Amino acid sequence: MDTTAEQTEKVRAWVEGVAFDEKSQAQVANLANMPFISGHIAVMPDVHYGKGATIGSVIPTIGAIIPAAVGVDIGCGMMAVKTSLAADDLPDHLYDIRSAIEKRVPHGRTLGRNRRDRGAWGQIPDHIGDFWSPLVGRFERLAEKYSVLEKANHVNHLGTLGTGNHFIELCLDESNQVWAMLHSGSRGIGNRIGNYFIEKAKEEMLRLDAHLPDHDLAYLQEGSKLFDDYVEAVEWAQDFALANRKAMMRATLEAIASVIPRPFEWRVEAVNCHHNYIAKETHFGKSSWITRKGAVRAGLGELGIIPGSMGAKSFIVRGLGNEQSYCSCSHGAGRIMSRTQAKQQITLSQHLNDVSGVECRKDSEVIDESPRAYKPIEAVMHAQRDLVEIVHTLKQVVCVKG
Repeated sequence: MDTTAEQTEKVRAWVEGVAFDEKSQAQVANLANMPFISGHIAVMPDVHYGKGATIGSVIPTIGAIIPAAVGVDIGCGMMAVKTSLAADDLPDHLYDIRSAIEKRVPHGRTLGRNRRDRGAWGQIPDHIGDFWSPLVGRFERLAEKYSVLEKANHVNHLGTLGTGNHFIELCLDESNQVWAMLHSGSRGIGNRIGNYFIEKAKEEMLRLDAHLPDHDLAYLQEGSKLFDDYVEAVEWAQDFALANRKAMMRATLEAIASVIPRPFEWRVEAVNCHHNYIAKETHFGKSSWITRKGAVRAGLGELGIIPGSMGAKSFIVRGLGNEQSYCSCSHGAGRIMSRTQAKQQITLSQHLNDVSGVECRKDSEVIDESPRAYKPIEAVMHAQRDLVEIVHTLKQVVCVKG
């Protein structure tokens, strides 16, 4: 048995030295007992309770997919690029860089009817059309089948950040080289797709009179029209998420260039690794659907990104191809407090102390994203030392939040 993994017949968990609460354990057990699970559930060290399935889990299935396990932030993931800039090239005061990024990338959300959402494009910029063009034909075919998708935010969310734990950061690595890194997914259209098919799966369970331990474990059966349409829609949303991150990264690099007069180069080091998605893969000689809910593929030699919380370190990693985890690793640090708990228990002065040295929002509205709401990233990395090796250690100096 791996020294870093707690293993049973149905669950293998990389949780040495990190929290794995009873509520999450019960949720994993419910999931592991579903009849179409192929093998065991792999639990990552950032594990925490989620809707339908535990965040930080890898779920192999044959003949069915659970839409709530994939979630509503379909294709959410990370992108990072390494620039030729060094720390000495950055201005003494980083507010101008943060402000330039915020001006170029819509972020956050304006609540209320009949008000323009600041987190969406009002008038679609020309360059967004370059990213939308390869997607629009497939989207129109989906919308013909499911008109509920037509009025969702789609192109007006392409190249936008969102809220919650989504971010854009400027980081320094161990050699003081400057990196740009960001985290977001398929935005409003992914949310609409996810919620629509979650409800359709629940309707199917009622029709079949299925008795589930949790109604959010409702599934779609392979071979059905709903299953095929769901896979088509999810794959499109994953491609939208890839394009969304590319568009934001372009805007971020342009923002940096507008503040730093010195020309610089950049290259993709670890790009567009999803951590909420499905893929058809072969493990232990079986072809199955792999749902990674808050987990990153970490095949042998594959690069990935594991971000820490606001104010903590992040890591560029190389996969070790551990088959027991279905070649996966964690997608971040993992919450230990709900957003409500964080706002109740973390003071503004504590938050300010934890993000000192980072140019970022420092108001009470982001306390739910404070480092104290997350597991220590160093412990999370230690718990998965047989899943990935660290290639670069990054520390943010600028952080843009919605």
